[in-house]
Amino acid sequence: MCVLRLIHVIQSVEKIEKILHSQGTKELSSLEGNSPLLTGQVLERIATEFNQLQFHAVQSKGMPLLDKVRPRIAGITAMLQQSLEGLLLEGLQTSNVDIIRHCLRTYATIDKTRDAEALVGQVLVKPYVDEVMVEQYVQSHPNGLQAMYNRLLEFVPHHCRLLREVTGGAISSEKADIVPGYDFLVNSVWPEIVRGLEEKLPSLFNPGNPDVFHEKYTTSMDFVRKFERQCGSQASVKRLRAHPSYHSFNNKWNLPVYFQIRFREIAGALEEALSDTLEEAPAGSAFCLLATHMVWASLVKCWSDQMFVPLLAHRLWKLSLQILARYSVFISEVSVRPISSENTKESKKLVPVGRKESSLSLNPNEDQGNGSSPESVPLSSISSTQLIYVAADLDKLQDRIPDILDMIKPKLEIIGFKNMSCIAGALEDSKTSLSACVPTLNNRIIQDLSESSFAYLKGALEVPRLYRRTNKEVPTKASPYVDSALKPFYRLQNDYRDTLKQPMIHQWLEGALSESTQKYYETVSDVLSSVKKMEESLKRLKQARRTATSNPVGTNGGMSDDNKIRLQLALDIEYFGEQIRKMGLETSSIKSFSALAELVLTAKDQAAMEPS
Repeated sequence: MCVLRLIHVIQSVEKIEKILHSQGTKELSSLEGNSPLLTGQVLERIATEFNQLQFHAVQSKGMPLLDKVRPRIAGITAMLQQSLEGLLLEGLQTSNVDIIRHCLRTYATIDKTRDAEALVGQVLVKPYVDEVMVEQYVQSHPNGLQAMYNRLLEFVPHHCRLLREVTGGAISSEKADIVPGYDFLVNSVWPEIVRGLEEKLPSLFNPGNPDVFHEKYTTSMDFVRKFERQCGSQASVKRLRAHPSYHSFNNKWNLPVYFQIRFREIAGALEEALSDTLEEAPAGSAFCLLATHMVWASLVKCWSDQMFVPLLAHRLWKLSLQILARYSVFISEVSVRPISSENTKESKKLVPVGRKESSLSLNPNEDQGNGSSPESVPLSSISSTQLIYVAADLDKLQDRIPDILDMIKPKLEIIGFKNMSCIAGALEDSKTSLSACVPTLNNRIIQDLSESSFAYLKGALEVPRLYRRTNKEVPTKASPYVDSALKPFYRLQNDYRDTLKQPMIHQWLEGALSESTQKYYETVSDVLSSVKKMEESLKRLKQARRTATSNPVGTNGGMSDDNKIRLQLALDIEYFGEQIRKMGLETSSIKSFSALAELVLTAKDQAAMEPS
């Protein structure tokens, strides 16, 4: 059997040599001079016989006689290779479809399709790529990279048309004349483009300048998508995406480093804004404070077209949640600061040592909430205005949580992510975390308003001093301290009507008035008790002396000093109630007001019963 196969090898060699000799002495001499002139049909005949030769040679491997025939086989292989290369180049240069078809069919017959693709890459694609890719041009022109990619995309329709028609890569290809097994775009054009980019434009992949890197990356990925559309079939696109040079090109883009740079940008700017000074937001911002303005700006930046990269969507999503969590911690810290009497502008001048214990970690791989424990540092104070701004901003940011979902959704759809309920749930959790800060803030603001008001309502303690043995006229209007006590409430209503929602103002007014009214009630009750005790003491003194001239009333013989005090307090509280109603509140909703009104009503009736 081995001898028979060896005979077949010798017969095939002789047959091929006979075909070559039949082309004439001139053709043989030209062939030996590396000028392949064999026609496509002859090459196909040789290729068929060459396959038989290769088969029998493999079966006869190890036989001594085969070694003597090998030089002749090598010569035939070299002739065939040179002829095929020369013929393919001739067909491409002359745009001869028949030559190209015969040549490619011959390559396929001898199982050398990859050689043909490599030849096209070296001879046809490489010179074009080297001519188009000029780093100086790309860097010196505003749209140099885009222009370069556009020229690369022009290569396929202008220089690969015949190859695609013959191999079935074009729509106009006829199935009967197609030579299968080739994909010149994937195996010839694309590898040369990647080689050119890596060798001639090494700065293309430098992430040092994130804005420039993002622009280059976006433009390059757009080029890849357009190149994929030129492939002509889904199978070709799959082959392209599986090609080693495709993976090499994608791996050149150092996206983790790009994200780290962006993370530091956002985290640094945000932490600077979340400072103890609580600066106001820039003009035109929807928020009151720079801190909240930067939180929203950071969230918008994460998903903006100028920063977003589909492959980093998971990291940007995590960063978005970290930003919201950081703001929640910031609000919690601010809520417990002592309230100062300084206004916002004055407090800006004092820049205490920054407390960054809850800052975003500058390592983007760390999980959120791992801030180091703070040392014992005195808390910075906060003004009443700043506290109101914090509450207003917190409310506005909570209202904008659904906008974050609308902002994220189209970006996630790009990467095929469809579980939006998961995203919505996580955002709802962040909103819940922010909402947990609201009660503390409300209580602090209500307490501040109440204390500011009661600081003046304590003026009721001075009423007895104004009327005791001063011979003052009977009171006809409320004391000035009542208007002073109402100023914080008027200021809240008037100065922040465009900043705060009315229900929020209403809630604060009601809460603060309830607290201050309760204290006011206790103060007035003490005053009236003191007056009554004084009155009773004077009566006992009069009885003890049994003197008719001893009279506690004023020298004018009118209302007694004690009743003037009662009447003044009654007028004060009536006016206080009127102003509460003018604010749009019901006195019935103010705790202790009904008890206060009833208290002074009794005193007023007692004063009225006294004869003039």
